[in-house]
Amino acid sequence: MGRKDAERQLLGHGNQRGTFLIRESETTKGAYSLSIRDWDDNKGDHVKHYKIRKLDNGGYYITTRSQFDTVQQLVEHYTERAAGLCCRLIGSCKRGMPKLADLSVKTKDMWEIPRESLQLIKKLGNGQFGEVWMGTNDGLCYYLTKPCLNSVPLTMGLGRDAWEVSRETLSMQRKLGQGCFGDVWMGMWNGTTKVAVKTLKPGTMSPEAFLEEAQIMKRLRHDKLVQLYAVVSEEPIYIITEFMSQGSLLDFLKDGEGQSLKLPQLFPIKWTAPEAALYGRFTIKSDVWSFGILLTELITKGRVPYPGMNNREVLEQVERGYRMPCAPGSPASLHELMLQCWRREADERHTFEYLQSFLEDYFTATEPQYQPGENL
Repeated sequence: MGRKDAERQLLGHGNQRGTFLIRESETTKGAYSLSIRDWDDNKGDHVKHYKIRKLDNGGYYITTRSQFDTVQQLVEHYTERAAGLCCRLIGSCKRGMPKLADLSVKTKDMWEIPRESLQLIKKLGNGQFGEVWMGTNDGLCYYLTKPCLNSVPLTMGLGRDAWEVSRETLSMQRKLGQGCFGDVWMGMWNGTTKVAVKTLKPGTMSPEAFLEEAQIMKRLRHDKLVQLYAVVSEEPIYIITEFMSQGSLLDFLKDGEGQSLKLPQLFPIKWTAPEAALYGRFTIKSDVWSFGILLTELITKGRVPYPGMNNREVLEQVERGYRMPCAPGSPASLHELMLQCWRREADERHTFEYLQSFLEDYFTATEPQYQPGENL
């Protein structure tokens, strides 16, 4: 069902404010769209749409602060409270049977199902033009097309069983380094994948503390972060990660190609908080400043910050109290958030927890406002 069909049905007779339906997202595979009938003085009856996203572990959410194992649990939650939606859910959309005049290829999205989803059980009768059978739906939401491909495990939401591998699948090839608590080796996993293997020296620290690093890495996934591949949790303990062919960043910058990099490539002045750029004080609050700069890039679709200024001018102007003005088309509330990220005193800047909460609520409040012709 498309966005327009959802709006047509929700605005039909017998539905009131808070009536909803859930449909597959037309643009995001694996996601759903929650469409809700709403009303206000300016627009009268209208429909708002929210995207239901899927977690890697199978859960669902509209905002990450409220996550659910099933879509049914999500619906029950928003039936009890609006929690940032336009209104509380009160009931599912009432849909009438289509008129005979409407039955055409245009109704295929509503009525068409895969032939493979039906099982014919017993023939009930036959006539001149065909037969009638008793059948049943197989209960699956889709017919099965192909088996899941084996791949490197995702680094979010998997438990111990999904990460545990046999020690025999690893072969150590070359020691890369060592420390107080263990060694790091280059190895081969299953004879095909080059990996880095971090080992723990017995008696140097508790296995639980050593494996805590792996527990943290399981929750992180980004192509700019070293990825966790697997663990061997029985002693001697192994943590298996992505192999970095260039070695440590420090060694890379000291030798060869790293020495040819210019300072502006290594130190992004326009993104750096003044206390970090001038005095080398890098803290989580200086990261908050940089996040505020990132927001300007998002709002301006990638425009370089402080247009028309070089690095020296940026440092001088920021020290005098200059802050970038609100960009054309930028919501005032987002610009105010940026200004809070750029407070002179680091302790007065927002926390990342606050920023996450603000942006989740902002996202929930504004996502329903789509331009004509756009779909979820």
